[in-house]
Amino acid sequence: MTVDAGYSVAVRALCEFTAKQGDLDLRFTPSPTAQEGIAGHAVVTSRRGPNYRTELALEGCWGNLQVRGRADGYDPDQNLIEEIKTHRGKFSSIPDNHRHLHWAQVRVYGHLLCRQLGLEQVNLALVYYDIGSGQETVLRETRDAAELSALFADLCERFSNWAAQEAAQRAARNAALGTLRFPHADFRPGQRELAENIYRANTSGRCLLAQAPTGIGKTVGSLFPVLKAMPSQSLDKVFFLAAKTPGRRLALDAAASLGAGTTIPLRVLELTARDKACEHPDKACQGDACPLAKGFYDRLPAARAAAAQVALLDRDALRELGLAHEVCPYYLGSEMARWADMVVGDYNYYFDGSAMLYALALERGWKASVLVDEAHNMVSRARSMYSAELERANLRAARANAPELVNKALERVGRAWTGVDKEAPAPYQVLPEVPGKLLDALQNATSTVNDFLAEHPGPLNPDLQRFHFDALGFIRLAESFGDHSLCDLTRAGVRDSTISIRNVVPAPFLAPRFTLARSVTLFSATLSPWHYFCDLLGMPLDTAWADVASPFSASQLEVHIAGGISTRFQHRAASLGPIADLVARQYAERPGNYLAFFSSFDYLEQVLEQLAQGHPEVPAWRQERRMSEPERAAFLERFTPEGRGVGFAVLGGSFGEGIDLPGDRLIGAFVATLGLPQVNPVNEQLRERMQAMFGAGYDYTYLYPGMQKVVQAAGRVIRTETDRGVVWLIDDRFGRPDVRALLPAWWVVDGRV
Repeated sequence: MTVDAGYSVAVRALCEFTAKQGDLDLRFTPSPTAQEGIAGHAVVTSRRGPNYRTELALEGCWGNLQVRGRADGYDPDQNLIEEIKTHRGKFSSIPDNHRHLHWAQVRVYGHLLCRQLGLEQVNLALVYYDIGSGQETVLRETRDAAELSALFADLCERFSNWAAQEAAQRAARNAALGTLRFPHADFRPGQRELAENIYRANTSGRCLLAQAPTGIGKTVGSLFPVLKAMPSQSLDKVFFLAAKTPGRRLALDAAASLGAGTTIPLRVLELTARDKACEHPDKACQGDACPLAKGFYDRLPAARAAAAQVALLDRDALRELGLAHEVCPYYLGSEMARWADMVVGDYNYYFDGSAMLYALALERGWKASVLVDEAHNMVSRARSMYSAELERANLRAARANAPELVNKALERVGRAWTGVDKEAPAPYQVLPEVPGKLLDALQNATSTVNDFLAEHPGPLNPDLQRFHFDALGFIRLAESFGDHSLCDLTRAGVRDSTISIRNVVPAPFLAPRFTLARSVTLFSATLSPWHYFCDLLGMPLDTAWADVASPFSASQLEVHIAGGISTRFQHRAASLGPIADLVARQYAERPGNYLAFFSSFDYLEQVLEQLAQGHPEVPAWRQERRMSEPERAAFLERFTPEGRGVGFAVLGGSFGEGIDLPGDRLIGAFVATLGLPQVNPVNEQLRERMQAMFGAGYDYTYLYPGMQKVVQAAGRVIRTETDRGVVWLIDDRFGRPDVRALLPAWWVVDGRV
């Protein structure tokens, strides 16, 4: 059978689809890092002759199916194609099903080479390079061109039904998207402007920062223009990334409202964290432990075929399909990311160091459009993605349970750590660079653990595994250490210290991700000043900026500044009574539902106590520390249209953004802080670095992040064009011109005390 419409597939993808078999096995094995793999390939190719060619581009067709890829190496003097794989430890520990997959790849390359050069036969080799010993294990065979052609045809035949289905699905998808209409009678005010800017960004191949007020329907307003541009721009994928679960749910609902799965054959997939999707959290991800891992690849084709017929693969749908076919729902979702048109997930799936969607887009040459919701969170999230820390207490725990050989290596880590401690005696101290002796000891220790695992397969002690993973992450970031990060030591008592690599400017890590995509749109109600985000995130120089006008009028929202109150730390005690009185006075003037935001739980509790003592007639409830999802839901359920009372919450927490309480469910908010990050040694180092790099240390470290939280919290009040409400900004600093300039332009502040 041939593919009815043209379809292109990479050699690796073709072989993974047709040649994988057996169990899912996710137990930790001592595999090389990406850097070690690149270095290993370089070592092997450097040993070859002068005519040896690396990364040889090859392609060919079977019917209308185009197969393309790059062979690792070709030696014309020996007529030899090589596929190079790096590993660590015993060659015999490489599973047979892995070698089966590797042989399939090199044989496809052999066929493509024979066809391209008109060869009658070719020599093939699998080269397994042990990065620990530097030894090569080479498996060789010679194949006739006719034999390789038959093998190639067999793989393509097995893939062709799927390819035909995919080509037809894409053609139908694009035809339907070509006639896509907005799902509502008209755009909301501001929504059309947002959509037009995003459409232009996708058609011109630029990135976009879009500041758009809450309540205009940003989710539908951003997704519609990307889907509209999909056929004309030949987009393969849309990635919709959100910081929290509610944002992902809105994206799924928006896709459904646009006709996904009904009028438009658009496959939509939701990616969920593994710990939330796991059916057997008490079992290891391997065939001899988990029934959903046993024979996973043998049952995957049927599960994949069934999943391809489901338009909306959200968490529940994946679970239902996975259990029906006895495969892991989480890894079924990972497989379907290759075949979905729209993928909804967390930021980390595209932006972190091991991002699955980014890796797939890079490997398969996808042309993708990326939408980033609530993008004011990106700076802090990206910093955490590219930071790492080691705790000495965890090193001691690892040593307590380590085998003798590993213990000796960890002991050397301890001695190197002691040397760092002696050179940095202060409670907090920035180190001039990542300590070289400690780094050498860590590399030796992780190699020792890997060698041990190669000789003794099996699970590591949890404490040892935790430190091992922490050390691997630390080493990986140390390889790219520079001005964008700082290394510091924080001491806790006599015996304990923590050594951290803290990323302060994610730009060097994120820039390639912006470059790879056709377009990346970051949108939020608080994305000003735009240069703050461009500088820190590494967005392209031609990034467009859109500040969408608000659909709301000043008459909808009373904004007052309580300028006679200071919420500075040294004035907290004096502020408690006045804040409680202000809350009670506003509540008495207009009873209803309010939110009151504070900079910390301690501050919240103190004001709440004052309110209870001085104004017991005001109903109040509070955000608790470490609330579960049901507890958070119960907190919000108290905000009913007929409800009365004040919910006390922490600024920047679960209730400061991403919640929707329209109409009388919320009629006012009190923000008793500028939201400035705490002044501490770490933030002061951050301020110094921001000053040196951008000339705006205080603004980049304290003012801009704080005011983004303030505006987000206040934005909970007005959600629709019919809402009415009041916001109290409690602190005299809100009257400063530089602070007022960061408030939404449509607010009119009366300055009343």
